[in-house]
Amino acid sequence: MSSSAAEGRATGEALRSARRLIAPLALAQFICSFAGSNMNVMIADISDDLNTDVKGVQTVITLFLLTMAILMIPCSKLTDRWGRKRCLIGGLALFGIGALLSAIAPGLGVLIVGNSILEGVGTAFLIPPVYILATLWFTDTTSRAWAFGAISGMGGFGAAAGPLIGGVIATWIDWRAAFVFQALIVAIIILLSRNLSDPLPADPNRPFDLVGAILSAVGMFFVVLGILQAGVNNALFVAFVAIGIALLLGFYAYIRRLERLGQEPLLSTGLFRNRVCNVALVTQNLQWLIMMGTSFVVSVYLQEVHGYSPIRTGLIFTSATAGILISSFAARGLVARYPQRALIAAGFLAALVGLVLMIPFVDTSQRAVAFLLGLFLFGLGVGAMLTPSVNVVQSSFPEEMQGEISGLSRSVSNLGSSFGTAIAGTILVSAVSLGTRSYVVAMIVLVGFALLGLVAALRLPRDAGQPETRTDVAARPA
Repeated sequence: MSSSAAEGRATGEALRSARRLIAPLALAQFICSFAGSNMNVMIADISDDLNTDVKGVQTVITLFLLTMAILMIPCSKLTDRWGRKRCLIGGLALFGIGALLSAIAPGLGVLIVGNSILEGVGTAFLIPPVYILATLWFTDTTSRAWAFGAISGMGGFGAAAGPLIGGVIATWIDWRAAFVFQALIVAIIILLSRNLSDPLPADPNRPFDLVGAILSAVGMFFVVLGILQAGVNNALFVAFVAIGIALLLGFYAYIRRLERLGQEPLLSTGLFRNRVCNVALVTQNLQWLIMMGTSFVVSVYLQEVHGYSPIRTGLIFTSATAGILISSFAARGLVARYPQRALIAAGFLAALVGLVLMIPFVDTSQRAVAFLLGLFLFGLGVGAMLTPSVNVVQSSFPEEMQGEISGLSRSVSNLGSSFGTAIAGTILVSAVSLGTRSYVVAMIVLVGFALLGLVAALRLPRDAGQPETRTDVAARPA
């Protein structure tokens, strides 16, 4: 056999092996993102069936996203103690149980337990191993960009396709069947994950900062809970946000104290001394904020104001799904040709144009066209920036810190998702009687966040995410 033929066979085998590794991880990210957006098109059906309203369903969705966010950092630390594969499988099992419980929920309370709590906690356990394992398995920039592209692309696809798939299921079967669909996908992922290997052994003696976990989780919870009170009870809004900020400041002071004592905190303050990572985390937060915020606002507007059915609402979102698929799965080639800063900035710019297009003609006969074009550009932009922003964050730190940075990264992203649903959703829901006017205000707020994301992206260095930009965070000035 010639050397070229042997090299070709080896390359083909390596590619097949990489696909076997990535498939369960990408599917795991898909189903978690799907769970965060598919309920948006079933709001009317769920409200009628469970005797609640839009605000009640918004609370379920926001609490699901918030549970993920507040537990992502503690759960990422537990992956070092319990092992990444064990946390992945355990999280999937818990997610599946929550999905099945949601499918038989007789009222809003049980739906909150199944979807918001059990699925949220399961996601917090399973998502950090997805990104940690991908980082450990793929060490060079090109292969890691491909891996993150596949995983982030499926995440974006899940968020964008959630309304369509959820709408089809809710229309042809029942909204409860969407949760059965989630459980079936989880079962498939568990089967695909059986032969995965964990590159690093678990360390059962690794200390766990319980006090830090409680302070960070409760602090973030109160901030988002306060946002949900905006326009409903402004006194509670101010009180809850103030309590949340105070707890988060106390959390930072507490982990600084542990570090001075030579103990291991929940989160190293050194993570915040890397300027490149800090800016990239801001872009991650804002990406998911505008994505989930737009999904919720557009879905509610079409159903509550214009009377769209779940499947018709879902069909509108196919243009966003197409945009995300095109750009996210082109990530490997794009990362190899262009600076990652440029890709993130271009993504925010495209998303910004898409958001603007969805504002002027929403109450005219041309609204469907405006939504289709706007959502396509929006999806194209989101898909373009998901992979490079994750790669910049993860590549800013050495392997021994991947557990911590993965948890922080996912927490920041999911906090952005909950902010998007809470902030834009609250604006829309608090003035739903105003119809188009409340929709326009909510979309203008999302445009503002997209502009902030563009500004943050332009502050990244040109070579961000390249191997030579990785530094020892302990030596990087704040």
